[in-house]
Amino acid sequence: MASQKASAESKLPQRRRGRERVATLLAAAAAIFAERGYDAATMTEIAARAGAAIGSLYQFFPTKASLADALLEQCMIAVHAHLDGIAAQAPTMPLADLADSLCHALVTMRSGNPALVVLIESGNIDPAMIAAIRKDMRRRVGAILHGRAPGLPPAEQAAIATAVLQMMKAAAAMNVDPTIAGRKAALKEMARMLESYLRTRLA
Repeated sequence: MASQKASAESKLPQRRRGRERVATLLAAAAAIFAERGYDAATMTEIAARAGAAIGSLYQFFPTKASLADALLEQCMIAVHAHLDGIAAQAPTMPLADLADSLCHALVTMRSGNPALVVLIESGNIDPAMIAAIRKDMRRRVGAILHGRAPGLPPAEQAAIATAVLQMMKAAAAMNVDPTIAGRKAALKEMARMLESYLRTRLA
């Protein structure tokens, strides 16, 4: 799945009605991808779920790959906004609250954007795009750490950001593991672990 960002941007409608139609198509695609997976989903059923003619879908998204790219970009914008919100509060937030916010960040994003994980794990996305997403996520977590401890050397900040991001991913994975009965309690324990780690590294 190659990135279609440049071509998608040029085809996005300028009028409100057109933008609303695209939003409806993307919402339908998100639902179908989440329910059936990327490979099993078809453009026909996505158009039907949106209540749109198939020609209308192809007008904006000529391929399933371009539709998935646009949806992935939309999901990542939501993730970035969430992390940036944490970054804005990080300098003055109690450390326990910061650890809890980080621990639950991807839990919240995964819950609100179920198609995101499906797309990333589908194996159809350009590896370069996945690498760029991961790099940007580490950068944003690094920005949160910098706001809390601006004196951290860049290399040390990068290493801590990588470790923290892995804990965030583990929390998100644990939250959807049906074999874990006490997931809420376990998430609290992970937040405590993250708080203890941050206390030693950001002091």
